[in-house]
Amino acid sequence: MEADITIIGLGPAGLQAAIHAARKKVKVVAVGKSEASSLNRAEVENYLGIDSVDGSDLLSKGREQARRFGAELLEEEVIKLTKDGESFVVITDREREIRSRALVLAVGISRAKLNVPGEKEFLGKGVSYCASCDAGFFRGRPVAVIGEESEAAESAALMAEYASKVYWVHRQLKASEQMVSKARKAMVEMVQAKPSRIVGEQTVTGLELEDGRRLDVNGVFVALGAKGSIELALELGIIPDPSGKIPVDENCRTEMEKVYACGDVTGAPWQLARAVGQGCVAGENAARAVRSEK
Repeated sequence: MEADITIIGLGPAGLQAAIHAARKKVKVVAVGKSEASSLNRAEVENYLGIDSVDGSDLLSKGREQARRFGAELLEEEVIKLTKDGESFVVITDREREIRSRALVLAVGISRAKLNVPGEKEFLGKGVSYCASCDAGFFRGRPVAVIGEESEAAESAALMAEYASKVYWVHRQLKASEQMVSKARKAMVEMVQAKPSRIVGEQTVTGLELEDGRRLDVNGVFVALGAKGSIELALELGIIPDPSGKIPVDENCRTEMEKVYACGDVTGAPWQLARAVGQGCVAGENAARAVRSEK
């Protein structure tokens, strides 16, 4: 699939970027899952002109607006992001390839936690939230990947290239059939269970499950949602700060030409008004950049 601009993220920043870019008569493809946005679970009471509105309703109207202006929206997860010459290449969990000349990152920064004993204590000592960042540290060692969605499948398949053994721990699979098949072909062992505790001494030595089983692993990768800002930025060679924030200028440009970022991924305050404002700026400038080449 070819586009002028690919927008990653279907929260308020991504949708606003899609609206403003599409109005400039460039081809816009926005990909992500609105249900993953924090706004989807919020009640909005502090937005100009609105007394109270359900966040999911606001996102629904935003999707309708973006489509009306000509943007194509794909409710799919991004599993890989690369640069090929002058093109940015996005691969989704449906094995769809999107090529574009400009990119807008609007994916937020939150990482879902397991909230089990040992998770916080062993962070950086065997517990990781980024397989693509830390895979090399677990070469030849057994690991567990925890999650139900496509990020977990992609992380498990990636770790199979490094680890001596990979367990994919899940309760109910929500990943696409393509991604589950990819993990199985990589000889990942599927374990249907709920984690209860991460154990170890100086570093991780095991993962305990609620049914009483224990997996002897040296690494636990928590992958409970879609790929976040850190992983996607690093895949392009953009370096976020330690908090996961992607630095941008007043035009929402990142350090890489024709790559823009907006919303929570650029830092606090994490508010709807800021996300929408930056989405406008990022969408306008991305469209202006690709139109100047035509």
